[in-house]
Parts: sequence; C-alpha cells; structure tokens
Amino acid sequence: MPSVGVKLYSVFFKFMLKHRLQNRIQNHVVDGPNGSTTATATFGVTSRPEEESIVAANPVFTDGVATKDIHIDPLTSLSIRVFLPQTCLDSPDADSRLQASSKVRATNSKSDSAPGSDPNQVLLRRTSYGSSASINGAISPLESNQSFNYNNHRRSSYGCSADDLSLKSDGVYRGYSPATKKSRKLPVMLQFHGGGFVSGSNDSVANDIFCRRIAKLCDVIVLAVGYRLAPENQYPAAFEDGLKVLHWLAKQANLAECSKSSLGSKQIADAFGASMVEPWVAAHGDPSRCVLLGVSCGGNIADYVARKAIEEGKRLNPVKVVAQVLMYPFFIGTVPTQSEIKLANSYFYDKATCILAWKLLLPEDQFNLDHPVANPLVPGRGPPLKRMPPTLTIVAEHDWMRDRAIAYSEELRKVNVDAPVLDYKDAVHEFATLDMLLKTPQAQACAEDIAIWVKKHISLRGHEFSY
Repeated sequence: MPSVGVKLYSVFFKFMLKHRLQNRIQNHVVDGPNGSTTATATFGVTSRPEEESIVAANPVFTDGVATKDIHIDPLTSLSIRVFLPQTCLDSPDADSRLQASSKVRATNSKSDSAPGSDPNQVLLRRTSYGSSASINGAISPLESNQSFNYNNHRRSSYGCSADDLSLKSDGVYRGYSPATKKSRKLPVMLQFHGGGFVSGSNDSVANDIFCRRIAKLCDVIVLAVGYRLAPENQYPAAFEDGLKVLHWLAKQANLAECSKSSLGSKQIADAFGASMVEPWVAAHGDPSRCVLLGVSCGGNIADYVARKAIEEGKRLNPVKVVAQVLMYPFFIGTVPTQSEIKLANSYFYDKATCILAWKLLLPEDQFNLDHPVANPLVPGRGPPLKRMPPTLTIVAEHDWMRDRAIAYSEELRKVNVDAPVLDYKDAVHEFATLDMLLKTPQAQACAEDIAIWVKKHISLRGHEFSY
C-alpha cells in the first residue's frame, strides 16, 4: 500500500484539483456564435505558473543535460524545451568503440544479476505482460553509468569546459553552441506532460527533472512539448500541437540538409534574418529514430500523434516514429472496466474529477467518453492497429485507468505489435512523474525500465537491450 505521506498528499491534491477544475468550468466564457462555447484566448496558454513552480532553461551542461526553450509557432503559444545530454559531445565514432565493451558489460551483468547472487539486491514488485522475456527487477545503475566518459569529453564548442561556460557573464550567450560539422547524432524523443489537459507544463520543476533523467538514461534528445491547455483551447488544439512538433522536427532536418548541401557554411534565414535552423537539433538530432513518450493525458496525445504519423507516411520524411511509451495513459470509456469500478476513488486522480477534465477538453457538442482520443478500444480510430509502432505501456496497481490501458496493449499484441505492459505494484497514478514521488526508488526504476526497452528500438548496434 502507498505510504501515509502519499495518502495525505493525495487527499490535498484531489481537493485542490477539483476546486480548480470547477472554477474553470464556471469561468469558461460563452461568447461564440449562437451562444456556443469558445476558447477565451486564441493564442492559448501552455502553463499555469500560479499553480506550479517553473524552472528556467539552462543552456550549459552543469548537471549532464543542457536545456533551451523554443517557441515554434508564431500563431499560438506552442513551445518546446530541448533537453540535450552531455554525451552529444562524445566523438561520432564513440558508438562503434563502445559496441565491444557494451557486449562485455552485458555478458557480465547477466552473470552478476542472477537471482540470489547478491544478498543486497533489491527486488522491485513489478510485473510485465506481453513480452517474450523479462528483465530482472533489480535497480540497475544505468543513470550513473551514463557518465562513464564525461570527464574525457567535457570540451565545449568554445574550447573550454562545460562548467566554465556558466562563469562567463559579459552579456554574450555562453551556452552550448555546436561548432563542428561532424557531431554525434542522438535519437529524438517527443515528451508530452500530464495534467489532465488543463494543467501541467513542459517547464515545470517536476517535468524538468523527469526529462533530464530520461535524456541521460536513454541517451536521447528530449523535446518536451508545451501544448496548449484547456479550456482556453479545447480539442483538438493539444493534439494538433503534438503533430505540429513532429512536422517541425521534419522541417528542421530538411533545413539542416539544405544548409549543408547548397549553402555551405551559410544558414537559411527568415525575413528578419534569424536562422530557421535550430542548431542543437540540426547538429545532434537523428529524426529517423524518433520516440514518443506520453505521461497520463500526454499518453493520449502520443498515441494520437503516432496514428497521424502513420497516415502522413513519407510526408514526414526523414522523421520516423520507431516506438512510443504510454505512461498510465488517461483512457476512459462509457462502459466501465473492473478497475474503473473498484478504484474509482483512487489516489490523486479519481474518476469523477477526470470526467470534469474531459468536459473542459472536449467541446460540448463532442463530449463523449467514447471519443476516439478518450477510448482506445472504439473502432474506426484511424490506421489498422498492426501498423502501430512498438508500444510500451506503464500501469500502476492503484490506478483506475489501468485496465483500459492493459486492454489496449492486448489488442496491439493480437496483431503482432511489440506491446509489453509493465505493472508496478503499490504504485499510484503518476508515481514516476509527480513532484513528491520523483525521488522514490520506484520512480527511478521505472525510468530505467523505460530506458532498457527504448534502447532496443533506437540502438544502432542491434537489439542488445531487450526484455
């Protein structure tokens, strides 16, 4: 069972969340044609600083990850926060040099991690479904191993150490700026935060910590999407924002290629003379290995973007979605599942409160708990399931949304999609991403499990990481 502290915080959290949702429903302005309900601000909002703490971007590798904020759509508030791991400073040939050593480590870990071989080994109460094999539940030091070569690759584009960059404050930008044409390419992960579509942000303290952890463990560039929130912008605004970021990523890759092939050292600029190429993504991003990760309601957005990416096909070249991770997705339906009945008043997000969130997201004439973005089991949602990318689903024992997420994963496995489920015991909704739970061993272990599975689909060295 969850600890007493988690239970007490859950009571306070649910009270505040319900109060905020009710206020937003009352304040939702009716000013559209014929009395219809419209968004109060067309530009939209992507965060609510009065409700949660925001952390500023830091473009230097002070803790192994550099970050920057980019506003990518002039017509809306859509933005992204880029999380660039320090491993991008390694030589592009580092992958080939590490192949042999990684195989040696994998062999040693198999022999060392046998059950019962270490009396101090901590076993996690996590089960998995739909996978041909399973990994040992011990907490592996993946995150600490990511720093195996940092000290040998601390040199920045300014010829000094990454820490020294933050010491220069003469008014000139001293953040990381790629200087060499031959840079190490990393997979790109689009991350969609949670918050019931009405709260949360890509630059909150909790999301910043989580994305830094994922960037280091998975060794990927994380693009945390700041999509527009409801009720200021109702469906399909948040979902279209997710697809816009995917198109932006494809555009960045194509602009970078044009800059290299036709303009030499010159960059493509807009009418104001500003570069249209984002240097971090252009220098280090590999869009052909793109992963989607959605947290709670972000899982619904990730699944929507994955389906739309299939429909777009070659129009998204060179972007290719190779996998997606759905962390306790915000699924619901008209016909309740067993968990929705048994756990309706569960921790943090009870069912009644979540229905209020869906009422704020969906326009009044479209409100239906069997809406295609709400219920993944309704027919006619888009492309056939057999065309969906490999999908890892994370569920928690004390979460009323778990059964529908597991059922969706089972439907994917029926058509031979790699779709394992990791079920964490004694866990609650958002156990790996909520502010007060981020530093728990279970949250750390969940991030490590995600890294192991993701690396199976993004590794250039074959499936050495696998369940």
